[in-house]
Amino acid sequence: MATAPETPVLDTIAAMTIDSVERCHMDERTLILARIAALVAMDAPAISYLAHINPAVKADFTVEQLQDLLVAIAPVVGTARVMSAAGHITRALGVTLALGESEAEAIARAEAESRGAS
Repeated sequence: MATAPETPVLDTIAAMTIDSVERCHMDERTLILARIAALVAMDAPAISYLAHINPAVKADFTVEQLQDLLVAIAPVVGTARVMSAAGHITRALGVTLALGESEAEAIARAEAESRGAS
């Protein structure tokens, strides 16, 4: 009998993310922008941004470029969602810095490795 994983939810999310990346033919920067824009549009909580912050940083995104993304989508998603997202992104950055070797970084690493293999 197989043993249950210690983090079944994170393992499932990581597997879904890897599968999505392997099937997507966007470059890394476009993929990150699309995912962050989708998170903003659905008013995702700060924790949802965690798996995307490290890949954004590794792809040399600057705070100014993330702000540009929020400016670009504001007319479509609305000011309330953009302001909410700005707060969530700020919290996610703080949490990412505070956690160090976090589960979100593990997901991001797996995603990056998957992109390198495809």
